[in-house]
Amino acid sequence: MTTLDSLIDEVRDSPVDQRVSVAFVTRQGARHAGRGRAYRNHVLSLRVGAAVGSCAIEPGELDDDIAYDCVGVPVKKLLSHENRAVRVAALDAALMDTRPHAEGAMTIERGTSLEKSRRRAAAVVDLLPRTRTVLVVGVVNSLLEQLRQRGQDYLPCDHAGGETEWGEPFLPDATALLDRCDAILASGMTLGNGTFEPLLAHAAATGKPFVAFAQTGSAVLPRFLGAGLSAVSAEPYPFFWLDGGPTTIFRYGLST
Repeated sequence: MTTLDSLIDEVRDSPVDQRVSVAFVTRQGARHAGRGRAYRNHVLSLRVGAAVGSCAIEPGELDDDIAYDCVGVPVKKLLSHENRAVRVAALDAALMDTRPHAEGAMTIERGTSLEKSRRRAAAVVDLLPRTRTVLVVGVVNSLLEQLRQRGQDYLPCDHAGGETEWGEPFLPDATALLDRCDAILASGMTLGNGTFEPLLAHAAATGKPFVAFAQTGSAVLPRFLGAGLSAVSAEPYPFFWLDGGPTTIFRYGLST
């Protein structure tokens, strides 16, 4: 698989007839104890059968009515929705329902929000080889902390703007930085904002390691393994930041 649209077409053309039973938007703010910066997450989630599919969105991008309007609607119809976040969440839910994660399970043990963030970050960064400079698309300070501890340089890039915990400015355009990196570490949010495919194409053309950490599209991104994507940390709902108890991620491509 090389494009999101081709995967959407594949699911839309399948014989499966699924409808959304529950839809919701999670609005979360966090500032880990001991950290100097706060952040916000908004996530659209759709329940299909026994599965939940999700797509993170920028704060204020969608109002709650978008969730209400998805309830009871066939997934195939939502795969043609005008809003990309709805299409991604619907695709994620459909794939989670028909092909749930079954390999690479790892438990993020109970703990404070910062402890769980660091544990997840270590599990994600373990998927990266020890390259010199990593382009990080979708900044998470715990991931940067892990890279710093391992002596790896990074280029922090995020649509939201701002700066890292260490005062480094977020760089605005990931594609302009591709020639400066040796590996790519990207959030699943790139599926929702349309920036995933240029990263995938670059990795496929150059052979650079490309690792995704996915709350958005956790069931979607593993379908791109071998087509430029080398590893995925897939984290379906409920996410680690929602609960102090143990939560689960699924790691694909552990041999990279």
